[in-house]
Amino acid sequence: MGKAKKEEEAVFLRKKITLLRAFSLLVGSMVGSGIFISPKGVLKHSGNMGVSLIVWFACGILSLFGALCYAELGTRISKSGGHYIYILETLGPLPSFLYLWAEYFAIKPANSAVISLAFGNYILEPFFAPCAAPLPAVKLVALLGFYIVLVLNSWSVSWTARLQNVLSVIKLLALTFIIVPGMMLLAQGHTENFQDAFSSQSLALDKLPLAFYAGMFAYSGWFQTSFVREELVRPERNNPLAVIVSVVTVIVGYMLTNVSYYTVLTAEDVLASQAVAVSFAQKAFQRLVSVIPILVALSCFGTMNGGIFTFSRTLFVASREGQWPPLFSMIHIRRHTPLPAVMLMLPLVSAMVCVGDIYHLLNFFSFSRWLFIGLATLGLIIHRYRHPELPRPFKVPLFIPVSFTVICLFAVGMSFYSDPVYISIGCAMVLSGFPVYFLAISRPIPDCCRTAFYYLTFKLQVLLEVVRQEIRTY
Repeated sequence: MGKAKKEEEAVFLRKKITLLRAFSLLVGSMVGSGIFISPKGVLKHSGNMGVSLIVWFACGILSLFGALCYAELGTRISKSGGHYIYILETLGPLPSFLYLWAEYFAIKPANSAVISLAFGNYILEPFFAPCAAPLPAVKLVALLGFYIVLVLNSWSVSWTARLQNVLSVIKLLALTFIIVPGMMLLAQGHTENFQDAFSSQSLALDKLPLAFYAGMFAYSGWFQTSFVREELVRPERNNPLAVIVSVVTVIVGYMLTNVSYYTVLTAEDVLASQAVAVSFAQKAFQRLVSVIPILVALSCFGTMNGGIFTFSRTLFVASREGQWPPLFSMIHIRRHTPLPAVMLMLPLVSAMVCVGDIYHLLNFFSFSRWLFIGLATLGLIIHRYRHPELPRPFKVPLFIPVSFTVICLFAVGMSFYSDPVYISIGCAMVLSGFPVYFLAISRPIPDCCRTAFYYLTFKLQVLLEVVRQEIRTY
């Protein structure tokens, strides 16, 4: 009785992510702005409809392979933190810090900015149609939505998870409103847009890595439960089950959605559209013209919510492992949320929303993201041979992590040829972490700075009402 009471009063991240909430987190993170933005990017870089549909399916299968690899890693490594903790435990502290550095200063701000801008664009669409919404208004609404999600994640884990459940239902409803009219028209014989689906006139094989990035952006989110591994209920069972069901559901939904798009819209229509889902509704189902943008905006909101919820755990775990300032491994004494880690995401995302271009941002952060995901699955292969004695509640065939790693690293290498400027920026961002690691992480803080650093940490700790985790959860 006394022990139960003590645990109830202790400050730590509790296991509140059930199987349903894990499924909602995954679906809610995958089905976001990607399926409503990326059709244009995939078609542009693949060259024709037929190849673009193959790219969509291949990206889905590749995402399933990656998700299965991460499900095995999640049963072998019991800590939260996703990519970061898997690279740290399998490849060591330097590559894990380079990931953390690139993730905080490039990958996550760019990703969140893309989704926030899509949220702002779609939620304003009905008010300015048929004209485009003013860019300053889009950015203002994007920032407002992002700040609301930050506040929610700082306030309550339970309410964040409940909202994600509701938004996941809305996301699937939005896809249904696109799939059903498209399938009805296809059944009626409207196949004219597929006559030259594999036309070679505009095929550009050198741009396929960029089509891959755009497609994988739409599926990104299959790894989200790995970031909250310590908060999952029965993770050995629920994590693999949630991953498999959610990814297969999204693959089927995405393929049907793209077929519906191409049934109604020509390739030229898709490439000319600023909001593919809205253009679809204008041609296929006029009554949904004002509804679709709101549903899409809510989908983007759910993706923002899931992204902030999980990435704050990366900063939390990195701080706990000694590679990030100690303040960010602290939890609010009443709310039991990683408040400092959540708040740290505010400045860079705000800056990227204000200055970023949405399509170039995709290439900017995709290079770094897929480089480190490939390294994490490479780490799985290495970890298997280094620690054959570890229990394996869930194991995938060896060809899955090998093929996933090779494809990821090959696409990363090819992207230097496809978009050298932005990929070089992403590479420079990763490499800039080297001097920081050797100057600030691998050696102790100088005595002249330690007192001031600890004093500032203490004052911020008092101000934010946060303390270190009192119960070990891994």
